[in-house]
Amino acid sequence: MDKYPKVKSVKALDDQQILVEFETGVVKRYNCKPLMDSVEFQPLKNKAFFKCVQVDPFGYGVIWNDEIDLAESELWINGRMA
Repeated sequence: MDKYPKVKSVKALDDQQILVEFETGVVKRYNCKPLMDSVEFQPLKNKAFFKCVQVDPFGYGVIWNDEIDLAESELWINGRMA
């Protein structure tokens, strides 16, 4: 697949996972826990911060702030069908 569908919505779940709905209607669950071993993603360990996840303004992934984001391709490829 050359182009991945854009993200339509995202919801933070209690188990350090996010539920991502794509513009195609496909919904996938993405586990963020393995990312938290990496220094860049350590702030996601804070539950309040984790819940602040939003869709990128153009739908090209999800963002927490200017430094922490995940691309739609990562979410599509490694997310599990919900």
